[in-house]
Amino acid sequence: MRSRASSPDSFHALPPVLVNGVAVPPPPRSDWGTLKRLFPYLWDYKWRVLAALMFVLAAKLGNVGVPVLLKTLVDAMSLKPGNVQAVLVVPVALLLGYGLLRLSTSLFSELRELVFAKATEGASRKISLEVFRHLHALSLRFHLERQTGGMTRDIERGTRGVHSLISYSLYSIIPTLFEVGLVLGILAVKFDAWFAWITLTALVLYITFTVTVTEWRTKFRKEMNALDSTAHSHAIDSLLNYETVKYFNNEAFEANRYDGSLQKYRRAAIRSQRTLSMLNTGQQLIIAVGLVAMLWRATQGVVDGRMTLGDLVMVNAFMIQLYIPLGFLGVIYREIKQSLTDLDKMFTLLEKEREIADEPGAQPLQIREEPAVRFENVNFSYEPARPILKDVSFEIPPGKTVAVVGSSGAGKSTLARLLFRFYDVQGGRITIAGQDIKKVTQASVRQAIGIVPQDTVLFNDTVEYNIAYGKPGASHAEVEAAARAARIHDFIASTPLGYSTMVGERGLKLSGGEKQRVAIARTLLKNPPVVIFDEATSALDSANERAIQAELRAAAQNKTTLVIAHRLSTVVDAHEILVMEEGRIVERGTHAELLALGQRYLKMWTLQQSSE
Repeated sequence: MRSRASSPDSFHALPPVLVNGVAVPPPPRSDWGTLKRLFPYLWDYKWRVLAALMFVLAAKLGNVGVPVLLKTLVDAMSLKPGNVQAVLVVPVALLLGYGLLRLSTSLFSELRELVFAKATEGASRKISLEVFRHLHALSLRFHLERQTGGMTRDIERGTRGVHSLISYSLYSIIPTLFEVGLVLGILAVKFDAWFAWITLTALVLYITFTVTVTEWRTKFRKEMNALDSTAHSHAIDSLLNYETVKYFNNEAFEANRYDGSLQKYRRAAIRSQRTLSMLNTGQQLIIAVGLVAMLWRATQGVVDGRMTLGDLVMVNAFMIQLYIPLGFLGVIYREIKQSLTDLDKMFTLLEKEREIADEPGAQPLQIREEPAVRFENVNFSYEPARPILKDVSFEIPPGKTVAVVGSSGAGKSTLARLLFRFYDVQGGRITIAGQDIKKVTQASVRQAIGIVPQDTVLFNDTVEYNIAYGKPGASHAEVEAAARAARIHDFIASTPLGYSTMVGERGLKLSGGEKQRVAIARTLLKNPPVVIFDEATSALDSANERAIQAELRAAAQNKTTLVIAHRLSTVVDAHEILVMEEGRIVERGTHAELLALGQRYLKMWTLQQSSE
C-alpha cells in the first residue's frame, strides 16, 4: 500500500487563508494530526511494525513472569529439613527458569530492535528525502526569505524526532501500559482488590501530574528550540559572510551578537531545568507514597498469614518493575511531545505551498532545432505595489543574440529569472520554440537553458565536480574538453592537484575570472540550445573582461542567446540591443542604429566611454 503522503509530487498544500489581503498561517496541527501524518510512512512497513509489537509484548510477558517465578523460588526454599532431593531439584529448576525468563526478555527486546530498525530508518529516510526534494521544488522567493541555519536545524530535529517518537511510543508507552494491565490483573486475582486499587490510584495520580506539568512546561521547551535556531542562524550567517566580517573588523560585534542569542537560550534553558526539577520531585513523591502503601499492605498480609514471604517479594518486585519505567514517564512524555513538535515543524516545511508548479498533465518542452524565445506583453512584479516589468515584448530569433542594457533596477535580471521560471508572469507569456513555458514541465525548460551568472557560486568540491555539474555523469575527457573551450584547462593543469583541486566554500579559493571560466565550462558542457549571460563580466576588471569575451562569444555560437549587460562594450556585436528603463523597453536596434538614434543608448555609451 502506498500512501499519498509518501510521494513528494502527490501532496498539495492548502493555500494560505487571506484576511484583509494578509496571509494568515493555518491553525496549529494537533498531536494526533502529526501522528496521522507520520502513519503512512510507517504503514509501508506494516508487517515489521506488527512483528515488532509482538516481540515487545512477548518481552513484557517474560518481564512479568520474573516476579511470579521469584515468588515461587522464595516459597520453595521454605522446605522441611532433611528433604535433600527437593532442596537440590526444586531451586535449581526454578533458578534455570528464572534465568531463561530474564534471557527471553532481553532476546525479544533485541529481536524487536532488529526487526523494526528497517522500518524506522526507512521512514526517516523517506521523510528526509521528501523534504529535501520539496525544498528544491519551492520558489526562489522562499529561498530568498528563509534562514538557512534555522531551517537546517528544524530538518535535523525533525529527522531525529522520527526515531525518538517511534522508539518512545512503540517501545515504551504501549509495552508499559500492557505490563500495567497484566500486573493489575495478577494483583486483583491473586490477592485482594486493595493492591490493584492502590497501584491504579498511584498510576493515575502519577500520569495526571506528569501530563499536566509537562504540558505546562512545553512552552519553555519551544522557546528553547526557537532561541537555539536563532543562535544557529546567526552563527551560520556570520561564518558564510566571513570576509565581510573581516573587511569591517566586526569580529567582536559578531561574537557579542552570537553571545546575546546564547544568553537568551541559557535563560530559557534554566527555566526549563527548574520546571523539570519540580516535575521529577513530584513524580518521586507519588511513587514513594504508592510503594510504601503497597508494601505496608503486603507486610500486613504476611503477618496475618494471608500471604507468604514469596508473595511479599513478588509484590515488591512488581512495584520496582512498574515504577522504574514510570520513573522515566516524564522524560518519555516530554520527548514524545518534543518529537511531535519537531516533526510538525518538518511537516509544516514539507507542506509549504509550491508557488511555481507544473500544470496537471504538463509535457516536456519539445526542441528539434535552434529555438526562438519570445516575451509577449509580459507584466511582472515581486510585490503587488511595485511593478518590475511593464508590457515587455521582444523576440530572440533562433541562433541569434539579443542584449538587454539599462540602469540598475530596470528589470534586466528579472528577465532571466522569468525565463528560468523561478517566478511566473502575472500578464502576457514567455515562449520557447513557440511553447508557453507555463504549459510545459519546469525541468525541461531549465534543461534547455544554460546560464553564466554575474556571481558564480561554486560547490565546496573539486574543480572537476563543479564543471561536471553541468552534465552529471560526464566523463573526465568531456570535462577537460569543456575546460579547454573555456580556456581554463592550462590554469587547472598548473595546480598541484589539477582537476582534483578543491575550490573552497562558494568557490572563494578561485579568483573572479577563474570562477567565471568554470561557469562558462559548465555551461559549455551542458550544451543547451538557449544561453543566458547575466552580467557575466561585470565583476571583472577590463583585462579579464576582454579575455573572457572570446569564451562567451564561443559559448553563444549557434545558440539562442540573451545577454544582460551593464557595460555596453560587451554587447556591440549583438543582433539586437534592447534598452530598458523602469521596466519598459524604451529603445531597440543594433549598436550602430542606437548610436544614430542619439537618445538614451548614446548617452549611456558616451558616459561609459568617457569614464573608461
